[in-house]
Amino acid sequence: MLIVKLFFFAAFTLLLLWVGYFAYLSRTAPLPDVKLVEGRLRPCPETPNCVSSETDAAAWRIAPLQFAGSPQVAWTDLRAAIEAAGGRIVEERPGFLWATFSSRVFRFVDDVECRLAADAGVIHLRSASRAGRSDLGVNRERAARLRELFQQRQALHASGTIGP
Repeated sequence: MLIVKLFFFAAFTLLLLWVGYFAYLSRTAPLPDVKLVEGRLRPCPETPNCVSSETDAAAWRIAPLQFAGSPQVAWTDLRAAIEAAGGRIVEERPGFLWATFSSRVFRFVDDVECRLAADAGVIHLRSASRAGRSDLGVNRERAARLRELFQQRQALHASGTIGP
C-alpha cells in the first residue's frame, strides 16, 4: 500500500513540475513579433497550438468573424468581446488589434491578433499559444467564444437594443 501511495505522490509531483515548467516558459517567452505579413495575419507555426482564419491548412483553419453594417461598430463589438472573454488589449492600430489571454491557474499566455477587412465584411482572427506544442484545443475554443460574444453584440446592434 505504501508503494502505491509513493508512486502516486511521485507521479503527481512530476506532473506539477511539468506543468509548472510550461507555465514558466509561457510567462518568460519573448514577446511575439506581432505584425501583418503582406497585409495578412502571421501564419501559424507547425505546432498544433494555433488557429487562424487566414490559413488554408485545415488543421489550423477557423472562419473569420462576419459582420454587416458599420466596420467601426464591428470593431467596437470585437473589442467588447475580447474584454468580456477576459482578454487584455495590448496594441491597437487602424484595422489591427493584438490582445493577450492568460489561463486562470497556471497563467499560460496566449496571443490573439485581429485584422479588419472592411470591404469583405469580416474580421480575421489568429489565436496562438506562446509556449508548448499542444494547447488541448484552448485556442479553438477561445475563437468560438469570441465569435459567440461578437455575434451577441452584433445582434443587439441589429435589434436596436444598443446604439453604435
